[in-house]
Amino acid sequence: MAEDAERPRGFDPTVPNEARLLDYLIGGKDNFAADREAAKEILRIAPEIPMMMREGRKFLARGVRYILSEGIRQFVDIGCGLPTRGSTHQILAAAGMPEVPVVYVDNDPVVIAHSNALIDPRDTVKAVLADLRETDALLDHPTLTALVDLDRPVGVVMNAVLASIADDEIATVSVKRLVDRLAPGSLVLMSHAISDTRPAVTGELARVFQETRAIEGQRPNVRTLAEVTCFLDGLDVVAPGIVPIPAWRPGRGEPSVDPETFWAVGAVARKP
Repeated sequence: MAEDAERPRGFDPTVPNEARLLDYLIGGKDNFAADREAAKEILRIAPEIPMMMREGRKFLARGVRYILSEGIRQFVDIGCGLPTRGSTHQILAAAGMPEVPVVYVDNDPVVIAHSNALIDPRDTVKAVLADLRETDALLDHPTLTALVDLDRPVGVVMNAVLASIADDEIATVSVKRLVDRLAPGSLVLMSHAISDTRPAVTGELARVFQETRAIEGQRPNVRTLAEVTCFLDGLDVVAPGIVPIPAWRPGRGEPSVDPETFWAVGAVARKP
């Protein structure tokens, strides 16, 4: 079969792709020349990005383990990107819970094709093509409903995904609809870059992502802490609250970086 016929619809190697770009920044191999060129510009602006991504993975691991400790045994990871290193199902496996269902969700057909090729071929881990902005279609996807019972508490992972939705109203409505459909006791993990501490750097990064079309939509800068906090309205945010990622329940020997210099925050919140 010709190579082009095997490629998912929407594939364009000449346009940087957010998931592949981030894959390159953490040392992955699932990326193309356009992704690498955009990554070089990003690293010129913010050379600390790889460190921040490593800290983001540490936060994800701590958050997933916390959700697991609260008795939740099913996960939906939205805007997953490429599940290559330290992803949700790998964290669960390392915690001795490989049987816990995980549904990865992304709106990029290339990501989904790569994901289903990369993840272990178990019946409990699947990747589906859906978009948070079409929340009901996402939650009603037959693959998701076959693995996840929305009448029981769910662990929902939204690790950096909301920054990809430039429109504040759409992002807010999408999160509200998602939470409305979750069972009481569900836990939502969220992380998001903020512009409060380094507005010039985050503004330049926003420009690069928009100019390269790695992210759709226009905004002059990433959201502020106050704007990010609004996404968790109506939820009970667990201690220590919405804090710089390295400061969220650090493990032994952590944090390894100064939380006050970190321009991304994270939280876990419970639906009452």
